[in-house]
Amino acid sequence: MTGSRDTVLARVRQALGKTGTDPAAMADAQAYLDAHARGPAPVLDANRILRFIRRAGDMESTVARVSRRDEIPAAVAAYLDTLELAPSLAVPLSSEPNSQLISQLSSQLSSQKWHRGVCWPEFADLDWAQAGLIVEARPTVGDDRLGITGVFCAIAETGTLVVLSGADTPTATTLLPDTHVAIVSTSRIVDTMEDAFALIRTERGSVPRAINMISGPSRTGDIEQTIVLGAHGPFRVHILVVDV
Repeated sequence: MTGSRDTVLARVRQALGKTGTDPAAMADAQAYLDAHARGPAPVLDANRILRFIRRAGDMESTVARVSRRDEIPAAVAAYLDTLELAPSLAVPLSSEPNSQLISQLSSQLSSQKWHRGVCWPEFADLDWAQAGLIVEARPTVGDDRLGITGVFCAIAETGTLVVLSGADTPTATTLLPDTHVAIVSTSRIVDTMEDAFALIRTERGSVPRAINMISGPSRTGDIEQTIVLGAHGPFRVHILVVDV
């Protein structure tokens, strides 16, 4: 995919007579941004953390707060326990009841007592097993029911999560599982969307391939104007705010 993308961009540069990154053009763009004041913005609460928590709730995310990073697994387990999700069983359509099948189903049910999911690599060191969780640090393969991710930053004005794509931050983990748990450090909460983009420019320099802004669970009102959750993404978004 990257090779095809580079090929397309190379052809565009060739058509425009560009040979590569133009430092002068980048300097001109930055000068333009610096010279133009931001547009009007609403007056926000002095406490951006509480503002973010309240607005995330307005977006139908659920939010909990922990004091330390090592409290994350227990907080995730406590949240999952409140959902009382039914176990999922894989039963071949042509199967006839027999002792082997019963044993397999029993094993599956037993494993469902442990909540399963995937997480980004940055959370692989946490003691998930101690909290009764089976969490693998890998990209989702599409049938994982729980995805645990971090964020690049979060926006207090709108209760929005900002996720940048990358090798260690696969965005599919925020989209495919039914339940998305996002870990947000208080130090990464900014006031506005403009602040979020300024932070991207400052810390990353260039724009990543994808910037995802997540405001609550997936929803649609296409059919009879009735809001349905989980149509194009997670049914649930749970945010753990960590005091870091």
